[in-house]
Amino acid sequence: MMEVGKRRDYILNTIALGCLALFLYWAEGNLDGYKIQILNLIAVNIILALSLNLIYGFTGLFSLGHAGFMAIGAYTCALLILSPAQKEMMFILEPAMWPFSVMHAPFLVAVFAGGLMAALFGLLIGLPVLRLGGDYLGIATLGFAEIIRVLANNLPRVTNGALGFKGIPGYANIWWNYGWCFVTLYVIVRLVNSNFGNALKAIRDDEIAAKAMGINTFKYKLISFSIGSFFAGVGGALLASLLTTIDPKMFLFILTFNVLMIVVAGGLGSISGSVIAGIIITVLLEWLRFVENPITIGSFYIPGIPGMRMVVFSLTLLFIILFRRQGIMGMREITWDTILGVFRKRGGGA
Repeated sequence: MMEVGKRRDYILNTIALGCLALFLYWAEGNLDGYKIQILNLIAVNIILALSLNLIYGFTGLFSLGHAGFMAIGAYTCALLILSPAQKEMMFILEPAMWPFSVMHAPFLVAVFAGGLMAALFGLLIGLPVLRLGGDYLGIATLGFAEIIRVLANNLPRVTNGALGFKGIPGYANIWWNYGWCFVTLYVIVRLVNSNFGNALKAIRDDEIAAKAMGINTFKYKLISFSIGSFFAGVGGALLASLLTTIDPKMFLFILTFNVLMIVVAGGLGSISGSVIAGIIITVLLEWLRFVENPITIGSFYIPGIPGMRMVVFSLTLLFIILFRRQGIMGMREITWDTILGVFRKRGGGA
């Protein structure tokens, strides 16, 4: 019976993936550039939300350093896909340092390198800070993200300082972004549903009990933190190529807050919740730009208020925490059993 269920899920997953590919093919030829950009941002935000959910939702590590890992991935990818000639023109304040001045790699290698570099920093930072817990860990990782931003601002021979990088090749199209989104989703699902994932959930629920059961909690936390950092670096690399410009001001705490908002709104410990919230919040963040523009209703004129959409989202997050702190999905997942069960109930009711 279990083998039949697995075969059914494999077939349905393949069909769903095919439908997504057909939709993306249709979107690429029929939607305008603005809508395509939103679709791209949805994929990147889902990658970032899944990576933070692994760290925070499944392992219970309150990390606020995601913007730092994204910055590492973004700068690594940009340095690799920019040609030596572009870097020679771009580094105005001081010439680029060797070997950064001559490094060049294909986009796939650059994105993977961005993820690996972020994972390496996650490993190095995790060794001291993961011995902390709760709010102390959050403060330490927030400090790490700020250190990375300050270094990016003050290393002109590596990051071009405050000027950042402009004219980054825009390789991150809809296929690259959703391809990496699928890879991230597949890896996180396999991890969470394995014995490794069970150990992470045990640590999240009761670390002392997990230690008593013989689980090496520090090792598991460090691996989870490094994997989450890897995919945060991948998300940063894709974002750099998608926007074609990066600078240190991009990687403020607000970037981590946006990702955290998606994770909390979707449900800590829910992969389905991160995907659903990633779609909803990305669309709303763009749609709510109208509240920052002047509005005329009849004879009434309402001036635009810059930053108002983030106020609206902050209030939304506050209401979620107060009235539905488990988020959209809680810790539940959408499976083919639940979807087919709904159709069976409707068919039976009819």
